[in-house]
Amino acid sequence: MRLEPITWERLTEAVADRITEIRADDGSPWLRIAVDGAPAAGTASAAGSLAEALRLRGRSVQLVGTSGFLRPASLRFEHGREDPDSYYDGWFDTGALWREVFGPLEPGGSGRVLPDLWDPAADRATRSPHAELPPGGVLVVHGPLLLGHWFPFDLTVHLRLSSGALRRRTDAGEQWTLPAFERYEREVSPSESADVVVRADDPRHPAWSAPWGRRDENGGAR
Repeated sequence: MRLEPITWERLTEAVADRITEIRADDGSPWLRIAVDGAPAAGTASAAGSLAEALRLRGRSVQLVGTSGFLRPASLRFEHGREDPDSYYDGWFDTGALWREVFGPLEPGGSGRVLPDLWDPAADRATRSPHAELPPGGVLVVHGPLLLGHWFPFDLTVHLRLSSGALRRRTDAGEQWTLPAFERYEREVSPSESADVVVRADDPRHPAWSAPWGRRDENGGAR
């Protein structure tokens, strides 16, 4: 895969421009976008910047972080607090994401998205109200391990960290999750399946897969 240097600002603008040009694969009046990557890659920040760029283009946006769709502690810690296989297979409530986030945005859906479901710190339901996303709006879901679940994304962005960068940038208390991301690479190959791949080893100097034509000498889209 050829990766070309680009700034985060130009990357965000290029992805936002692309989103304004595409339509949902299944005919839905809403678009569903993924910003996938390990927590150390900064998916929340990247998704927030993308949402702001889309709003400046006149699009309604709903941000959803998978951290708001964790399972209760009794299920997450069933095999211990630091079990990488449980983290990979059972920490995130994919059923609730289907039901509360993706289902309402299917063709003929209500557009009423639940922004979060579970507060992991308090270990109880957040009781957040549903958000109304009007037709033409964009859902941006961000978090780890998003690909490989058959979620109906219309565009996927993967923030890629090499194994060394992932180890360096992951907090000491979260190092136990690293085998889960190694498994994700083996089983899902996100760098091959995502529409856009961003190498984020050095957060100051990203590079991307430049899927929409050539870049100019400064890394901007032509």
